[in-house]
Amino acid sequence: MQVYKSYYKAMYNTAFRILKDEFEAEDLMQEAFLTAFTKLHTFKGEVAFGAWLKRIVINKSLTQLKKNNRYDEVKMDVIPNNEVESDTINYNDLDIQEVLKVIQSLKDNYRLTLTLNLIEGYDYEEIAQILNYTNENVRTTISRAKKKLKQILIGNDVKTKIYGR
Repeated sequence: MQVYKSYYKAMYNTAFRILKDEFEAEDLMQEAFLTAFTKLHTFKGEVAFGAWLKRIVINKSLTQLKKNNRYDEVKMDVIPNNEVESDTINYNDLDIQEVLKVIQSLKDNYRLTLTLNLIEGYDYEEIAQILNYTNENVRTTISRAKKKLKQILIGNDVKTKIYGR
């Protein structure tokens, strides 16, 4: 119970960011704990227990996404460099919750790669391994996702200035 209490919030948040559904994330998190406890003998201690458990949660979440037919190959957006690079964002004025909402609104492939990279802290090679992508594809996807995120945030900043929301 102590292990569960120590990790359940972080594992739920990981599952929720991938699945975008509270109930699915809750069920999946509990399944992941059951899997971890039944496969505890396979834990070699090469990484921290939390990292091992998080990997189980991520793998189960991605499998669930595929089952739900929500994780399809999505064509990448073409984002002109001149639009994004010419505008700047004042990062001090960003609201974390707004940034997270924008990330959640992105296409699944952008949302997943940004979540794994920026929020979960995985590097490009680890993401490539998790998603079964090439390293080049991960780099390209993350780069495009960041440009798209910046483009939306700049648009939201403009709306804020105009409409005062």
